[in-house]
Amino acid sequence: MDIRAWLSSPVTLQPMERQLIPTGLYMALPHGFEAQVRPRSGLAIKRGLTLVNTPGTIDSDYRGEVMIPLINLSTEAQVINDGERIAQMIVAKYEQVSWQVVDDLETTARGAGGFGHSGTH
Repeated sequence: MDIRAWLSSPVTLQPMERQLIPTGLYMALPHGFEAQVRPRSGLAIKRGLTLVNTPGTIDSDYRGEVMIPLINLSTEAQVINDGERIAQMIVAKYEQVSWQVVDDLETTARGAGGFGHSGTH
């Protein structure tokens, strides 16, 4: 879903400035769910506006206002207006895991190969 700014007056972000933008949204997610907040591709490519951390996670026990951490990566000041779509949000179910300590891990073809070692050449 699109998330909109909830502002009493426009906010101007200078180049490289970051600011929490209020949304007026509050939610109570069920246990086992999270909300993921992501940038809007149009804002990113057209205006240089993106999120400081992405995806941002909203946990099920959070009850405060959803605030969007926008940053202006462009070379020009950018104005955010009330009602403007500033982010996207996905609500997703997650699984709790329990960790088990082991001495060795099973072997795979990739092994400990890092970035770029996905098995394709």
